[in-house]
Amino acid sequence: MSSLLPEPVRRLAAWCAVFLLVTGVTAVLVWLCITFKTAVTPALLALLGTALLGPMHRRLVGWRVNRSLAAALTCLAVVAVVGGATYLVTLALIETGDQIVDSLRKAGRDLAQHFGAAGTSLEDLAKNSKELLEKFGGTAASGVITGLSVVGQMLTTAVLALLLIFFFLRDSHRAAVTLRSLAPTHSGDMVEAMGRRAFDAVEGFMRGTTFIALIDAVLITAGLLVLKVPGAVGLGALVFVTAYIPYLGAFLSGAIAVLVAFADRGWIIGLWTLGLVLAVQVIEGNVLQPVVQSRTVQMHPAVVMLAITAGAGVAGILGMLLAVPLTAAAFGVISELRTRYAADAAPGPEPAETP
Repeated sequence: MSSLLPEPVRRLAAWCAVFLLVTGVTAVLVWLCITFKTAVTPALLALLGTALLGPMHRRLVGWRVNRSLAAALTCLAVVAVVGGATYLVTLALIETGDQIVDSLRKAGRDLAQHFGAAGTSLEDLAKNSKELLEKFGGTAASGVITGLSVVGQMLTTAVLALLLIFFFLRDSHRAAVTLRSLAPTHSGDMVEAMGRRAFDAVEGFMRGTTFIALIDAVLITAGLLVLKVPGAVGLGALVFVTAYIPYLGAFLSGAIAVLVAFADRGWIIGLWTLGLVLAVQVIEGNVLQPVVQSRTVQMHPAVVMLAITAGAGVAGILGMLLAVPLTAAAFGVISELRTRYAADAAPGPEPAETP
C-alpha cells in the first residue's frame, strides 16, 4: 500500500508518526511527574542544585578532599549561603512589604482616576497581595493548619532535595557508568554524550542565571536607593528571586518597582526608575547574557516564553522555575543528536583507485 504513495507523502507520514510518538511519550512523562510530584519535585530541584554546585565540589575533589567530605562541605556551604540569603530576603520583604503594597494601592487609586477599571484591578491585586504577605509573614497564620501544612511540605521538600544533592555530588563520577548500564550496548556512547550535553546545558543555565540575577539585583537596589524609592532592598530581593523566570520575571519585578516609585515619588522619579530598569535590562541582554551564557544552549525568546507558559499550566510557579532549565536540557539532547547524525550522514572519503 505504501508503494502507491508518492515519496513526499511517505516522508510526511513518517514524520507525523514520529511526532505523535514523541508527543505521547512526553504526555505520559508529564502525567507520571504530576502523579509522583512528591518525589519528582525534590529530585528535579536536586538536579538543579547539583548543576549549580558541581564546580565547587569538583574543585574540592581536585584538592584531594574525600568525595563524601567534599559533598558534605558543599551542602553545608549551601545551607549557610542559601539560608542566610533567604533570611535576608524574607526579612527585607517583611520589613518593606507593607510599604510596597501600600504604594501599589496608591498607584492603583491614581491610575483608577485616569484609566478606570484597570487601576481598580491593580488596587484589588495589591490588597490581596497584602493579605498573602500577612499570612506568610506569620502575623495572621500562627494557628492556620493549612499554612502550617504547606510550610511543613516545603521544609520536607527542601530537606529531601538537600540530601539528594549530597548523594548526586558524591556519586557524580558514576553517572556515566550508570547511563551506559541502562542503555543498549551499541548506543552507550550516544546516551552518555546526550546526558553530558543535557547536564552541561542545565549547569550553564543555573550558573549564568544566578550570576546575572545577582548583578541585576545589586544594580536595581543601588539605583533605587539613589532615587530614594521606598522598599528598595525588598524590591531588589524581588528582582533576584524573579530572575530565575526569564523575561517574565524581569517584567513583573520592574513593573512593580516603577509603580512604587510612581506612587511615592511622583512622575519624575517614576520615569527615572523606568529608565533604570530598562538600562539594567539592556546591560543584561547585550553584555551579561552573551558573555556569561555563551557556552550554554541558546534558545529563542519565543521558545522560552512558551516553555514558561507550559510550565505554569502544569505545575504553577514551580513549573515556571523548572521549565527553562528542562527545556535547555532537551535542546542539549537535540543538539547532540543532530551533531551525531550529521556526522554519520556525511560522505566518507572516496577509496583510492587501484592501479
